[in-house]
Amino acid sequence: MTVYVDEITDYGPIAKAAGLRTTKWAHLTADTPEELHAFAARIGLKRAWFQHPNDYRWHYDVTPGKRVAALRSGAQPIDRRGLAALMTRRRTAR
Repeated sequence: MTVYVDEITDYGPIAKAAGLRTTKWAHLTADTPEELHAFAARIGLKRAWFQHPNDYRWHYDVTPGKRVAALRSGAQPIDRRGLAALMTRRRTAR
């Protein structure tokens, strides 16, 4: 099983419109939700931050510092195309 993290992206306008404190983040996901939750807990993410639990897009958003922590803890870097391909495979498998 593998945990993946994509690159940091600046979501400035979206984040500001939503009233978020940060505008830059990446997406942390894995081969299974169970593996993702265990990994997220190890790097200090709260389960309440888990997004899209009921569809194929499930993930955690991570700040630049948490992305570094994820990589140091063994997450595999993935680019946006790789992340999109992963999500497409999940959607198709449903």
